[in-house]
Amino acid sequence: MARMTIFLFLFFFLFSALVEGAPDANNYPPPPSRKLISPPPPPYIYSSPPPPPYIYSSPPPPPYIYSSPPPPPATTEPSPPTPTPTPPTSPPPSSEASGQKKARCKNRSYPHCYGMELSCPSSCPDQCEVDCVTCSPVCNCNRPGSVCQDPKFVGGDGITFYFHGKKDQDFCIVTDSNLHINAHFIGRRNVNMKRDFTWVQSLGILFDSHKLFIGARKTATWNDAIDRLSISLDDETIFLPNQEGATWSNSTSYEGITITRSRNTNAVEIEVPGNFKIKAVVVPITEKESMIHKYGITQEDCFAHLDLSFKFYALSGDVNGVLGQTYGKNYVNRAKMGVAMPVLGGDKEFASSGIFATDCQVARFSRELDGKDSSLEAAAYANMSCGSDMDGQGVVCKR
Repeated sequence: MARMTIFLFLFFFLFSALVEGAPDANNYPPPPSRKLISPPPPPYIYSSPPPPPYIYSSPPPPPYIYSSPPPPPATTEPSPPTPTPTPPTSPPPSSEASGQKKARCKNRSYPHCYGMELSCPSSCPDQCEVDCVTCSPVCNCNRPGSVCQDPKFVGGDGITFYFHGKKDQDFCIVTDSNLHINAHFIGRRNVNMKRDFTWVQSLGILFDSHKLFIGARKTATWNDAIDRLSISLDDETIFLPNQEGATWSNSTSYEGITITRSRNTNAVEIEVPGNFKIKAVVVPITEKESMIHKYGITQEDCFAHLDLSFKFYALSGDVNGVLGQTYGKNYVNRAKMGVAMPVLGGDKEFASSGIFATDCQVARFSRELDGKDSSLEAAAYANMSCGSDMDGQGVVCKR
């Protein structure tokens, strides 16, 4: 009974304590209110895709391009220009600076040199030609078979001499059985000398039954762009366009004869196959030449004349004339050697009465090839040193 009472007492005590210690519901703070947050609206969806970025109907223009590369920026010490390689035999670059003209190899048989342009040597700055064999420029007036200047001859033997003749007269320079060439001299009298200054103004050439004339027209003031050549064959004037390479040839009456311009003006090459080839250039007397040699040339006449190169294909051993005799089988040069100007005389011996006359004392012309003399010549030249000094088939033999 007593235990029961104690038990009940403890039970009520604990129950009361629990009831008194329990917090009052009114003392608790109200629970926080929960706000309902609606989700964000979905992104706007276009009913059609957005327009693409702007596209040019044509591509934009490219940046400016120079037609030639812009000049390099200036430097304090510019590098020297790269030298252009030139053949070993060509003249030094200084020749161009001195105003010398140029020439080209025109023979396709020498591909290593064909078309190459080289400056003329200082000894002949105004005109020259290229020796395609050696690929070097050479003066036209220094080769065997040439007649130039006052007039200077280079014979078939390679020896240079002068033949002055007389102004306004004709002289036989080559005469053989089927070739006769007269030269008409023009000139001026030097009051301090006993002779005339002379130059070859024209040629009268006879071969077979033909007459060929080539000359330089008289002119006061020289202009190389104006052609001063006069050419006729059997009294028919030959007209050639002023263009290098223009050719007259092969008509019915003159089969095989060719006349070709070697420059646009004032220079031609004439060839009769099996007989001869002639290169002729019209040149004036310049003021500088006149001052040096005291020619006394005035502006009324520049004394246009011919510089000539000859090549012969069928001369006999009996050939004669101022130049022709140097190809003869028994020729001995009569000019006095070892002097500044070796002069060959013989005005009377070589004088002709006209440009086509065959009445000089040494005339050989008969309009036929002399086969007997030609055979003798071939035998006489068998042991000689021969070579070609102009493009073609002929040779020049030196003793």
